Amino acid sequence: MEIKFKIIVLILGILFTGLTAGLCFTWSNTITPGIERLDDLGFLKSFQAMNRAIINRSFLITFFSPVVLLFINAFLHRNTHPITFWSFILAAILFFIGIGLITVFKNVPLNDLLDKTVLENLSVVELKELRTKFEQPWNRWHIQRTIASFTSFSLLLIGLIYSK
Repeated sequence: MEIKFKIIVLILGILFTGLTAGLCFTWSNTITPGIERLDDLGFLKSFQAMNRAIINRSFLITFFSPVVLLFINAFLHRNTHPITFWSFILAAILFFIGIGLITVFKNVPLNDLLDKTVLENLSVVELKELRTKFEQPWNRWHIQRTIASFTSFSLLLIGLIYSK
């Protein structure tokens, strides 16, 4: 039973971390360059729509479950090869900070600011100010999430290679 649980936690941790890394990479390399070409109103409306659409059960489970799964995984592998254990614990810490904390304390507040704004009521100058206040900080923090999720995923694969 323990072996099965250990393997399930490891597989789900790798899968969800990989999906998160893929989402962050894709967002950084396709969505960001695409919507940055839009005018201010188009950019802000697009971002509002995507932020509202992304909050769903599938996304939330996939995006946030590694915060817990990776620590459980590291604990379950505490008596394995040191490279495996340290790769897994570093992956867990990096994901927690780079995805969990950055998302909750940096990206979500910016998303909330945008979400509660009725864009149609803003002047051209106010739209420009809102975009300036939102876009650069959001993208900066998202790049950190992309790097953290990719590195966590890589560390999980390294740990897997050395596991017995």
